[in-house]
Order: sequence, then structure tokens, then C-alpha cells
Amino acid sequence: MPSPIKVAIADDHKIFRRGVIDTLTPFGNINVVFEAEDGEHLLEIMENDIPDVILMDLKMPKMDGVQATIKVKEKYPDVKVIILTMYEDDNFIVHLVENGANAYLLKNSEPEEIYEAICTTFDKGFYFNENVNLALLKKVLHKNKQQFKPTFQNKVQLTEREMEVLQMICDECTTQEISEKIFLSPRTVEGLRQKLLEKMNVKNTVGLVVYAFRNGLIE
Repeated sequence: MPSPIKVAIADDHKIFRRGVIDTLTPFGNINVVFEAEDGEHLLEIMENDIPDVILMDLKMPKMDGVQATIKVKEKYPDVKVIILTMYEDDNFIVHLVENGANAYLLKNSEPEEIYEAICTTFDKGFYFNENVNLALLKKVLHKNKQQFKPTFQNKVQLTEREMEVLQMICDECTTQEISEKIFLSPRTVEGLRQKLLEKMNVKNTVGLVVYAFRNGLIE
């Protein structure tokens, strides 16, 4: 039987650290080896105990998660860092990934996703969910926007309502936000999203955004 994955938690809220430990306890292949209350504390403990994976908060005293991630990666490049934060911001996501973060999750993620992220980063080196994919995609599109020319190879016919929903998806609006803006039920919005997926022959929101930009549907 393989050894458990050694996990450390760096977060300045003890009650949150306790909650994460309780969440991970049922998974037999996870072993939380220590907790740290900030980046400095984390690096001090790592002088004697190096984990496989770190669950890292961003906002901490003394040394925040951004600084701590950079320092961990400089000194311990094989240690995987999963950002676990309440901040859903493209700039944070891209900056952390560019500086070595192996995954970026929100604190309201389901326990199963946190577990999956730990196992996947340990095995494959990264875990990018749709939020991360979209943030990275937007940067690539912005950086290389002059290189993206409309191809219209698979031009689709969209209704005015579908175009409206597509624009808001590309603007990163959630289903609930779209529902409130255009006065439709969330179920109807999801139905329109599914129709867009079928028309463009893509599998997820990332695919929709790529198709829309590359085919000149969205500026």
C-alpha cells in the first residue's frame, strides 16, 4: 500500500484549519502532518518537516501566501502548493500559477474537489479547474489578441438571446447573475448555455470562450 500523501495547511484561522483537517480525515491516503499560522511559520517548520502538498491561504500576517508560495518554490521546488482562498480574482490566479502554484481553489470548494486537487497535484503536478483555465485563457487571448483572426470555419447561427448569454459568459457572469440580468430562471439560462455548447460542438465554458473569440463572435 502506498504511503499517505503528507499535507500541510498554512492559514491564520485556526478554526478553518481544524475544519480542513476534519474534511480530509475520512480520506485514508491523506496525512496532515502540520499546521502553520502564516508564511514565516510554514517555512520554519519546513526546515525539519517537508510535506508533499501545502494548502496555502493568501491573506496571512507576517508573510502572505503569495510570498510564501514563491519562497517555498525557490527552496523546495518539488513541494506542491495548492492555493485555498476566498479570493476569486484572475490576477491572483495568473500571478500564483506563474510563480509555481500547482492549483487554485476557493474555500467554498467541495471536500471532494479539495481531495481530488491534492491527489492530482501529487500525481501529475497540477490541478486546474475551470476558474483557472478561464483566467489563463483570458491572459493568453489578451496577450496575443492581434494573432487571433476570425476563422468562421464552423460559423453557427445564434439567436439574439443566445448571443446575449454568450457575451455574459465571456464576461465571467455566473448562471445566477445572468438570470438576474436578463430576467430568466437559472434553469432557462442553463438550457441556453447547453444549446450554445451543442451548436459550437464544445464541452465546457472554456471551449465556448475560445470559440467565441477565435470566430469573432465576441470582441
